[in-house]
Amino acid sequence: MDKKKIFFILASFVIIQLSWSQKKYSNLESSKNSINFKGNPVNATDRKALAFSDKGAWFGFGFLESSQIQAGFSGPFLMTEQNGVWLSSSFVSLQLNDENKQDIINWKSSFVSQNSYNSHLEQEFKNEKLEVKQQLVFLSGHSALQRTMITNKSGKSITIFPSYNASLFLDDLQFSNENNTLKITSSKSIAIGYIQFLKSKASIEISKQGYRAQTEKLVLKPNETKEIIVSQSFIFPQYSWKTENETIQKTVFTTLLDNTQKEKENQLAQLNAKKKNIYKDQIYSDLAAKLVLTLQTNTRIAAEGLKHGGLFPSYNYEWFHGFWAWDSWKHAVAVANYDTELAKNQMRALFDYQEPNGFIPDCIYRNNLLEENNYRNTKAPLAAWAIWKIYEKNKDINFLKEFYPKLKLYHNWWYKERDHDQDGLCEFGSTDGTVIAAKWESGMDNAVRFDDSKILKNAEKAYSLDQESVDLNSFLFAEKNFLNKMAIILKLNDEAKKWKEESVALRTKIQKQFWDEATGWFYDTTIDGKTLIKAMGCEGYCPIWAEVASAEQAKSAKANMLDSASLNTLVPLPTLAANHPKFKPDNGYWRGPVWLDQSYFGVNGLEKYGYTNEANQLAHKLMHNAEGVLDKGTSIRENYQPVTGKGLEAFNFSWSASHYLMLLLEDK
Repeated sequence: MDKKKIFFILASFVIIQLSWSQKKYSNLESSKNSINFKGNPVNATDRKALAFSDKGAWFGFGFLESSQIQAGFSGPFLMTEQNGVWLSSSFVSLQLNDENKQDIINWKSSFVSQNSYNSHLEQEFKNEKLEVKQQLVFLSGHSALQRTMITNKSGKSITIFPSYNASLFLDDLQFSNENNTLKITSSKSIAIGYIQFLKSKASIEISKQGYRAQTEKLVLKPNETKEIIVSQSFIFPQYSWKTENETIQKTVFTTLLDNTQKEKENQLAQLNAKKKNIYKDQIYSDLAAKLVLTLQTNTRIAAEGLKHGGLFPSYNYEWFHGFWAWDSWKHAVAVANYDTELAKNQMRALFDYQEPNGFIPDCIYRNNLLEENNYRNTKAPLAAWAIWKIYEKNKDINFLKEFYPKLKLYHNWWYKERDHDQDGLCEFGSTDGTVIAAKWESGMDNAVRFDDSKILKNAEKAYSLDQESVDLNSFLFAEKNFLNKMAIILKLNDEAKKWKEESVALRTKIQKQFWDEATGWFYDTTIDGKTLIKAMGCEGYCPIWAEVASAEQAKSAKANMLDSASLNTLVPLPTLAANHPKFKPDNGYWRGPVWLDQSYFGVNGLEKYGYTNEANQLAHKLMHNAEGVLDKGTSIRENYQPVTGKGLEAFNFSWSASHYLMLLLEDK
């Protein structure tokens, strides 16, 4: 066989292999670079760049760019200490020298590409002598492995002297060299770091500025490829480093990467199969991948005070390194579509702190020296909704048995601690008697409906606002119905009957007290129920989501939701109607901007009353008109400007991603 035929066969084989590989991971390939992880951290608290993480790890990485580009990934960004800090611009940064200690390759001029996938990060460099490809994939919630493959592209053998080095952003660290391992301890964290140069003896030098590690020289024949693998671990003492290290030592990188790609590909395929028929186009499949990646990078395994795993609202925002109650309920509903165990643990994390009287704190943190858990208020009662949606996915009766008593206790707490006049309608309130904490309890901190609110004392550590809120009582109505369903499954017939009777009674009260026929909307009222607090806001369609509104009320409310002068803005369903005098679309927080959780309640509510076309129209605008949602590279934001669509507040926000995912998927 002549050389041309051999070349043709080999080339064909390579093309077939590449084509097969792309087909094999078609969802990953299509959705690559859905979030931009590029950036050059200039100090420990630089928040301009995002970080990729997986498996619930408390650290992440990104890509360096432009003048700072190196054969190393940016980071790690450590969530193990403070409220998230960069350890270094690139802590495991590779240099390749020849026998004369000269660089064999210039990373800036030889840069080829950087690509992020839901499964891993990779980058490539190439000059006339070498081709260098780096990949980073998470092994676990404690460790990530970084592989560098170096190929000799020249016609003669090359001897290479690889080394790694870094300078630090942090001054609270201590380094030590323990058996070919760089150990990192911090005065500000109990987590310990371990950097290992696997299957290669390394000479490690430690300085005040950082470290330098010289690994074994490589001799590469023409077209030969050799690899270097470095593990980076940051592990809390509640876990076993011995066990983790044993896993690292026996891990085959290729197998790890392939298994991770298969896992993520299957995850995306399963989600795509659940999409509504109107969202079958590839653009929505790519959006689903972006949403799941957003949730993935915000996921943390249990650590210290967080006794179960769950999701941050956003790791990128300094004060969001914890779990919030109603965020958690919403995260759990979305995550249940692809990881029911994570969804269950997200629920357990907050209920770990349930008090004997049923109270659930507003938010909890890993380290209470950094942030105190907030017991000043709770959050809107959506926990039973989340538990039921998880149950629908896996039919785990034991899970219902675990949570039903806790949910019942939490539900009844509202009527004991937050019903000032004992009329069966509850109020938002606080445990410390402050109005601000009572507003926080609603979740809508500065909503116009609370502008004139005052606080009333119910009992010791139990206070209510002087108004009854339509969203709160709608959520409680929904909870009664979910608890009724759970009681039926658990064969608690008397309790099921009680929940149903309470639901029927509450329905009548909500339909009568909070409804305004003249404007076709639901509003909060004064505590005596006689005066409507007329600020048309997102709380007004919560009765539709909870299915407590009458058919006629839902029809009238729909007209407002579709009115471009009030709620059908460019990005629809703002927190306050656009024609209200206090409407503040730019950075108004709950006085105008669009929050996806509330918009979802509106859209899903219309679906429940049969207004499918109208719901689809609003959902389309939410996806297509909010800045960057469907674009590659742009992260999902905390909220959106309703008139211009501009993204506002925190980046990489979990509940926005959660509710976009809910909008895409069939509600089954």
